[in-house]
Amino acid sequence: MTTSAGSKDGRAPQQEYRIREHPAGPRWLLLGDVGFDRVYEDDVPLAACAEIEGLFVDLPQRPRERFTLVGCAPDGAFADLLNRLPAAALGTEQAWLGDVAISAPAPSQGMSPSWSGECLGDVLVLGQRPSRVGLGSVDIDLDGFVHVYDRTDAVVRPGNVAHFVLLGGDETPYGTCRDVSGVFREQAPPLVPRVRLLGCRPEAPLLAALDAVGQSTKASLRRRRIRAEVHTIAADGSAHRMIDAVVAGTVESGEPSRFGGELLDVTVDSDPQEPLPTGVLDILTHWHHGPPAQRNIWSGYGRELRYQWVMVAAAHHSVAQDRSAGTTYDLDGRYVTDIEGFYCAVGEAINGPGGYFGCNLDAFDDCLRGRFGASTPFRLVWHDSTVARDHLVAGYDRRRLAPAATMECLLGIFAEHDVEIDLR
Repeated sequence: MTTSAGSKDGRAPQQEYRIREHPAGPRWLLLGDVGFDRVYEDDVPLAACAEIEGLFVDLPQRPRERFTLVGCAPDGAFADLLNRLPAAALGTEQAWLGDVAISAPAPSQGMSPSWSGECLGDVLVLGQRPSRVGLGSVDIDLDGFVHVYDRTDAVVRPGNVAHFVLLGGDETPYGTCRDVSGVFREQAPPLVPRVRLLGCRPEAPLLAALDAVGQSTKASLRRRRIRAEVHTIAADGSAHRMIDAVVAGTVESGEPSRFGGELLDVTVDSDPQEPLPTGVLDILTHWHHGPPAQRNIWSGYGRELRYQWVMVAAAHHSVAQDRSAGTTYDLDGRYVTDIEGFYCAVGEAINGPGGYFGCNLDAFDDCLRGRFGASTPFRLVWHDSTVARDHLVAGYDRRRLAPAATMECLLGIFAEHDVEIDLR
């Protein structure tokens, strides 16, 4: 079977790989590298397999974290919040602070700090007390979230920083502190310790890694290292990269598979990373025989899976000639109850069921510049626009740990690209 693998941005296929006969009917293709003895290559075929156990797991909600600003001298809106709050209000929504950036002080005005810092999101003030560090300063207890790509990520404490600067939104000064506890941490252990490639037909690089299993030298350990991007194989044999789906770690074993046909089940001790939610598997069924045939299939999903729908749409997007300027498109706004719903709906308005036209504000703006199905200026008829008016409002988006993307913001981006919007 010949399988074509899509490019990294989910556009056009790059090249084709010949997959040997596979009795289980492969569902996944792994492209990456093993051993890392040479310059890293991410398009080497490693295996086709029937299932990947541990790649899709529903994790519990990320818990809120506790921080302490040690030896803090609050300023501006932060100080005002602390001064007007009675003790009974601490730890309640009245003590909500929003986002707080922590950085090194700038060496002089107009110069960048030596350490760009970390950002805390959805911050709530829990309490304050006189500090033993610095006369007149306070220790302030907070809870919220550290902005990280993956909850297992390390957050490295900077060196040679004697104190920290605190900033609010739009870099509003919030004061300084001598230290921060609870923010800096080492890499967390894997949330899913092992990934298993079931019904696996290894190619030569992965077979070499399996040959090194049981050897105890550093060289053999290096030869067993694997990092592969996962591609889903559709019914017609085409393969499309799954954005953020990676198998990375150390090959630990290979044994005969229950799928038979001389296939192997390969176990990989996983590197720290978050798995994808199991709902992605349901989303992929709608692309298995080609693009979805119906609009609004995504409407029954919650926000996280709507986001994953857009990621799958991005992976299946291919470069096509933009329709001519002046074209009219219809956006079904009945289910635009969140920003993820808008990206699903506008993708289908421009490119049909399962279409892609941005996954965040920057990507949406890029799509309006061309090569994603539409040439500006164009006309967009936004049906049932009151749904978005009621839901895409100013505030704080606790899923994204950022100010909410409003309908006015979206209309402004459209206007910058001379798109005529007809709100119905």
